[in-house]
Amino acid sequence: MYVHASAYLQTDETHERDDGGEADHEIDDVGFTQNEQRKSEHQEEEFVEGKEFAAPAVGMEFESYDDGYNYYNCYANEVGFRVRVKNSWFKRRSKEKYGAVLCCSSQGFKRVNDANRVRKETRTGCPAMVRMRQVDSKRWRVLEVTLDHNHSLGYKSVKRTGTKRKCADSSLKLYKARVMDVGNSVIPNSALKKQFQSSSSDVLNLRRGDSSAIYNYFCRMQLTTPNFFYLMDINDEGQLRNVFWADAFSRVSCSFFNDVVFIDNAYISGKFEIPLVTLVGVNHHGQTTLLGCGLLAGETVESYHWLLKAWFGVMKCSPQTIVTDRCKPLEAAVSQVFPRCHHRFSVAHIMRKVPEKLGGLVSYDGVRKAFTKAVYETLKVVDFEAAWGFMVHSFGVVDNEWLRSLYEDRARWAPVYLIDTFFAGLATCRPGESLSPFFERYVHKQTPLKEFLDKYELALHRKRREETLAELESLTLKTKCSFETQLSRVYTREMFKKFQVEVEEMYSCFSTTQVHVDGPLVIFLVKERVQGESNRREVRDFEVLYNRSVGEVRCICSCFYFYGYLCRHALCVLNFNGVEEIPLRYILPRWRKDYKRVHAADNGFVDGTDRVQRFDQLYKGALAVVEKGAVSLDRYKVAMQVLEQSLDRVHSVEEKQD
Repeated sequence: MYVHASAYLQTDETHERDDGGEADHEIDDVGFTQNEQRKSEHQEEEFVEGKEFAAPAVGMEFESYDDGYNYYNCYANEVGFRVRVKNSWFKRRSKEKYGAVLCCSSQGFKRVNDANRVRKETRTGCPAMVRMRQVDSKRWRVLEVTLDHNHSLGYKSVKRTGTKRKCADSSLKLYKARVMDVGNSVIPNSALKKQFQSSSSDVLNLRRGDSSAIYNYFCRMQLTTPNFFYLMDINDEGQLRNVFWADAFSRVSCSFFNDVVFIDNAYISGKFEIPLVTLVGVNHHGQTTLLGCGLLAGETVESYHWLLKAWFGVMKCSPQTIVTDRCKPLEAAVSQVFPRCHHRFSVAHIMRKVPEKLGGLVSYDGVRKAFTKAVYETLKVVDFEAAWGFMVHSFGVVDNEWLRSLYEDRARWAPVYLIDTFFAGLATCRPGESLSPFFERYVHKQTPLKEFLDKYELALHRKRREETLAELESLTLKTKCSFETQLSRVYTREMFKKFQVEVEEMYSCFSTTQVHVDGPLVIFLVKERVQGESNRREVRDFEVLYNRSVGEVRCICSCFYFYGYLCRHALCVLNFNGVEEIPLRYILPRWRKDYKRVHAADNGFVDGTDRVQRFDQLYKGALAVVEKGAVSLDRYKVAMQVLEQSLDRVHSVEEKQD
């Protein structure tokens, strides 16, 4: 069962009616709003003596507003307080109610001009309330709940004038769209409580109050970020199982940078307090960008499959390459949801597990060195196979289960097998390189979920500030190489700096020699001095294939496929053949300064009936103005003027429609 609340705020034309929270809608003397039809004023309210009504919980759904009001009123009678309608929201044209806040009659305080009233002051500023809103299904969903009162309870009513509302089961449809915490007071009885507590990994492992914190956070985000999306997976017992969410920035980033995605399950596999899974891409600065988050009940095929389906359903994109840790359930889920993508394992994650998996071996140091040499220093499959065979036989680890499983999966993680897979920097092929978790500075082993939700926006703000700063910083040329000058005009600063290292390291390549010619195809051998063990300088040979007729160059190190730019060896071959500019096929659009603007323009068509699509396209366009406008004070002034003029024109259209 799903609790889906991605679009409950997508009503274009709304009008808020706020009654101030004072003498509004008090049920014992005023009744209901003028838009609610009054019934006989002499009918008795029927309460079911001894009937227990479960406390309101975020996620409850009702067939209508009247059912929701009826339920809360009956619950209030059981607990011992009166109900008042604090606020109501109506659509501007149809006057149909779509939102309301119900509160304790002791909420707020009387106005100063009401002080001369004869009636005794009963207001205490009580915080107890429920906030409800009509959702896409036309049902009414509870979005926010406060159960605590700041006054004594005990009021019981058996009669009242006003609208007749029965508390019998037949008059109320309460849907099982509840979000429950194990041990939380929203669980109605102890028997059900035990059932929840003895539940298996089918339930998200949360502390008391966590699920309400999640849902309240999501509701707040939708109020401040209209294109914020979340999805909740609820099991048949009404328990929270899995959660997925993505904000507007992540959704836009995914539309730009969905070619390579890293699914980081380190938090859940490492038994962190938070069972967090992140989906991460790489932006045009070469920085990681968040594409979505999930909280899972466990490392099962079902949970991972649900998460990937949720992500795909929202983002509407299929990655070329997906990088993950070695995890059988995740592997199965990826193959089910994205059967055509290249699913590869992170070599950096594998290298981090070497001490854990092999540390108990007597010959650990020797095995570790041989393993590292086989992974990082072999450039051909035959060399990798030979190095692996030498390692397992020389150190007697042929029967080691972990090494055996790695060898069976070698085509998915060993760099020598991945020369045709594009990674955009999300997979590494050099010693010492690794991909840091997106929330590295904010999530630790014992970080509670509520603390993570508080830090979540801070982490995103820091990451996005890094992207903005990358737009502002200037470039400095370090050589007179034409390749460096060419890409300094095209690449973003961060990607140019990475490419600049390759240009500088061309000087460590001291020999470029033709070794084979077959018509337009030429194989070159480039010799490079590299730093080996114990900081000794070694000479390594790199074969580079060059097609003179079409300007195609390909190095055996596969730097272009792993990182997205040409390596020093390929640049040496181009330079050797008198090529002064890098062929356009090796200048990837995703690294260009203007990538977002050009990409947004190419995908500008929208379906006029799809509000989410309209939001995405407008967000992309506005984001391009913001990024360019922040570069200098003059650009900032122009950008602000343009935005203000645009807003005025939008308002003028709205006024004409009214």
